[in-house]
Amino acid sequence: MGFNGGLAFANSYYFATANAAEEYPPLSGEVEADLVVVGAGCTGLAAALYAARRGLSVVVLEGGRVGWGASGRNGGQMIPGLRKGAADLVRAYGMERARALLNLAFEARDLVVDLIGEHGIDCDLRTTGHLLGAVKASDPRWMEAEVECLSGMIGYPHATYLSAAEVRGMVDTPYHGAILDRGGGHMHPLNYTLGLAKAALGAGATIHEQSVVKGLTKGGRVRVETDAGAVTARHAVLAGDALLQGVARDVHGRIMPVANYVVATEPLANARDLIPSDAAVSDSRFVVNYYRLTADDRLLFGGGERYTPTPPADIGAFVRPYLESVFPALRGAALPFAWGGLVSVTQTRLPHLAKDGEVYVAHGYSGMGVVLSTLAGKLLVDAMAGEYACFDLFAKVAPPPFPGGVALRGPLHLLGMLWYALRDRL
Repeated sequence: MGFNGGLAFANSYYFATANAAEEYPPLSGEVEADLVVVGAGCTGLAAALYAARRGLSVVVLEGGRVGWGASGRNGGQMIPGLRKGAADLVRAYGMERARALLNLAFEARDLVVDLIGEHGIDCDLRTTGHLLGAVKASDPRWMEAEVECLSGMIGYPHATYLSAAEVRGMVDTPYHGAILDRGGGHMHPLNYTLGLAKAALGAGATIHEQSVVKGLTKGGRVRVETDAGAVTARHAVLAGDALLQGVARDVHGRIMPVANYVVATEPLANARDLIPSDAAVSDSRFVVNYYRLTADDRLLFGGGERYTPTPPADIGAFVRPYLESVFPALRGAALPFAWGGLVSVTQTRLPHLAKDGEVYVAHGYSGMGVVLSTLAGKLLVDAMAGEYACFDLFAKVAPPPFPGGVALRGPLHLLGMLWYALRDRL
């Protein structure tokens, strides 16, 4: 497994403000368990927590440190639902299946909020809503239709369409309109992930950091090997997301790892003037700008596209033009924190949940992992216990592999990204 190499996690705002965390020893020797989990992000840790609650013995293997993948690097935006909107889901899968998928996805937000409360996780939770800003003059048409679809199809009460003037009262940048989802919000994702680890540990799970998985074999029981040991278990969960290289190539071929870059400013005296609503904000571009305020009044901003796996030499300088285009008043503002990470997308933009024998996998959240990852970990454990109804909702719409597999997905994705970026500009 890789470790987001060169993406400067040690220079992230989250790393600098993380709660005190236990260091877990690397795996050593041969271990037996009911469940082995590969990856200590939110998917793996949620699976470990819910499995341990059911009385299973659980071992979690993490190649780096807890939360050092996407779970601890992301924008911290709690966006209810799925990357594919309600109207698109109806067109793709029909009304009944679309309704079931959305109802389940919206439950993910409540699951996360409830876990934070139950375990007293200190992660700067703000349930102040999520705002999706309309960049194009044509966006309000589909946005209004989307709100109507959500209301009519599942009676979702939290989404509202806002006019350009109404949006300007919530965020000090011009949009043509917006969808406000009052069920959304934001949090410190690394501290949430560290809190999940503590909860899983308290339920009886064992966690090993610095334990890179070198191979997995099946045959009656599952055996997962590292350089210093191995875990043999009845079940396995693969929760490495974009960092699962080499462990399960057929699984990895269903996602495209995409680099994302984020900055945080110094504390701003006028922070609440920039986003008076304190909502999490993203926009309608294909390559999304997304931003929010932190608990100490910094602007945390992610944006920009890059079409090679090599990170920019200066991440702050790379993101700065996108930040300043949204908030010109911040031109030249100091950016003491700048980092990156890998997010995984699928062809359909729906998460990939699957089962191969006793090996379970969940990944491909396509930018919606802050809440969907926790739900996915729970659904995998439910399936292990024979409760397949919710797991099957996603498994039956599994995204196809990228054309050409791992070898060709990069060049083909590059062509697609260039086209959509050009379309955004035009």
